[in-house]
Amino acid sequence: MKGTIAQVRSYDRSVQLLLANQFTINLGFYMLMPYLAQHLSGSLGLAGWLVGLVMGVRNFSQQGMFLIGGTLADRFGYKPLIVAGCVLRTVGFATLGLVDSVPALIAASAATGFAGALFNPAVRAYLAADAGERRVEAFALFNVFYQAGILLGPLVGMLLTGVDFRITCLVSAAIFALLSVVQIRALPARRGTRGGEGDARESVLSQWRGVLANRAFLLFSLAMIGSYVLSFQVYLALPLEVRRVGGDGEFGTVAVALLFAASGLATILGQTRVTAWCKEHLDPGRALAWGLLMMGAAFLPLLAATALPVPEGGMGRWLLAAVPPTLAALMLALGTMVAYPFEMDTIVRLSGDRLVATHYGLYNTICGIGITAGNLLTGAALDAAREAGMSALPWLALLVVGLGCSAALYGLHRAGRLEPAAPPAQPATV
Repeated sequence: MKGTIAQVRSYDRSVQLLLANQFTINLGFYMLMPYLAQHLSGSLGLAGWLVGLVMGVRNFSQQGMFLIGGTLADRFGYKPLIVAGCVLRTVGFATLGLVDSVPALIAASAATGFAGALFNPAVRAYLAADAGERRVEAFALFNVFYQAGILLGPLVGMLLTGVDFRITCLVSAAIFALLSVVQIRALPARRGTRGGEGDARESVLSQWRGVLANRAFLLFSLAMIGSYVLSFQVYLALPLEVRRVGGDGEFGTVAVALLFAASGLATILGQTRVTAWCKEHLDPGRALAWGLLMMGAAFLPLLAATALPVPEGGMGRWLLAAVPPTLAALMLALGTMVAYPFEMDTIVRLSGDRLVATHYGLYNTICGIGITAGNLLTGAALDAAREAGMSALPWLALLVVGLGCSAALYGLHRAGRLEPAAPPAQPATV
């Protein structure tokens, strides 16, 4: 940790503030969101389909609006969009705690989602711009702070929700309000490094056509969908497997918490070391391919466990329910540690350092659509496996996804498609 802190201090103040911002953003978000569905169905007594609607609106308003947020950030600067997102999330979270009518809840949920679409592309583009040649290391630190917020947020939220969920909402809103003030006062104004005035004169549709014409970027985005589908299984397939084998009691709750803790702590303690080793020994394209290969291989312990009979109870059942999913979570974390910093850097390089936030926005939208489709297919595979008695089916499918995406990334690397195209030659002047 001392090395991580020293590395943070070696960056400009703006980068340090962006890292602290991301930790605080995730702290405020994850102290509330894991408990929202229970509040809606329990305290407010909403029907299941209404709970799904409120939660789905938040997800759609974020994933579907990333491109809008990135475009606005490139046009008006990164700071205004970061501040606007935090202010909007302040209003949204406070509203979730103060209202009980369905239309108001849907509006608040949409506001919290759109807030993420505003500041997420802007934060990443700002970090890439101010980190300069040290982008890879900066994004490694970004992932450390990101995971720390995810790890601490639910713990704080559990304590506050134990008193009253409305208190959780108001505290989370206060965190975002404070964050807004800090950024207004301390975060310097920042725009993209290239093409600023020309981009401002160019129409939005023209900019989007240019981004969509970037074939290498689109191929890279499609190949990386698998990494998000695989990493999301820490929240979907792995907890379901723990509860399938270990039951829904106190043990299942503890084992699921162990999954999240193992994944988060591994990233916090190991990310900077893993990135330093990869940068020294691997090209970016190879690092991406290896990261996806590790993420696919994360499901091998679960695949192997399906060959074992499930004990009736005792320590054997506890170990079978906890150990393979925890190993999978650790391997997923390791694969993400290898790939993530190079993934974020590759987006900047493929953009040609122009309209970086727009590229991040489109990238997040593509991956968000992929996550939705991937989770639907994973859920269908889990249901089919239970009905057919083929418990290995989901893990085999996820392994194939990892292998396929790793091969695709390696192919793009070998073909030189992960490097920006050379600018056209300028005619010589006489």
